[in-house]
Amino acid sequence: MPEAGKGYGLLNAVVFILLEITAVVLLGSTRGLQDIWLNRATHRVLASMWSGSEHVRHYFSLERENRELADENLSLAIHLREQGQLQLAMQYGGVSDTTAGRFRYIPATIVKASRNSLHNYIILNKGRADGVVPQSGIVTNNGVAGIVTAVDEHFCYGLTLMNPRMSVSARIGHTGLVAPVSWNGGRSDRMRMRDIPLHREVSPGDTVWTSGFSSVFPPDIPLGTTGKTHVVDGSVNEVDVELFLDFGALRFVTIVECLDRPAIEKLEKEAGQ
Repeated sequence: MPEAGKGYGLLNAVVFILLEITAVVLLGSTRGLQDIWLNRATHRVLASMWSGSEHVRHYFSLERENRELADENLSLAIHLREQGQLQLAMQYGGVSDTTAGRFRYIPATIVKASRNSLHNYIILNKGRADGVVPQSGIVTNNGVAGIVTAVDEHFCYGLTLMNPRMSVSARIGHTGLVAPVSWNGGRSDRMRMRDIPLHREVSPGDTVWTSGFSSVFPPDIPLGTTGKTHVVDGSVNEVDVELFLDFGALRFVTIVECLDRPAIEKLEKEAGQ
């Protein structure tokens, strides 16, 4: 019996040792898996942080990128407008008289805007220190936004096209009928072309452009397209103009100054106009 007890004791010791060895092996294997899982979790967290920081950096660069894109689009629009004027002059056998050199352009950003009142306005982040003067136009690639009426050192105040006090001389097509366009207090995406003689028919869908018959806005800025015609007091027609410009999404604009305006106004004053 004692010998048998010793045999069982030895067997138990061997089994215990084998179990310890197995436990150590399993612990090492499990530790490796834990390390892998921990590394993966760490990488996921770091990747999320890097991605978040990249999104933040990209967000804050969007304004600069949008401003640069708006400036490039405006430069292209000015170039195309001048080329179109040159082609028209050649087509009709006239002398080329493009707007090159007659206007100065200053990019600006809207810092405050009124869109839901009868007399809407905007405030821009450019002022006297940037060369802005009163009676400068405010434009975009998609049309006229307004006109500067007051200027301080670093900001300027302007009436928007959504204001009954403002009107723009416009032309249907590049060579068609010229008439004033103004807002009647209705929809923000629609204006009225006024004082059209009854015998002049206007087809829906024609493009309306600035005429250039003012010392504020360059010619051939697209405003919108013609819509329904209304007879007013049996004497004149008024035509709806569906605007290209979305005032609700307006943020970047360009201030445009006519360099000939002082000379034109002086001539008008001397003529008693």
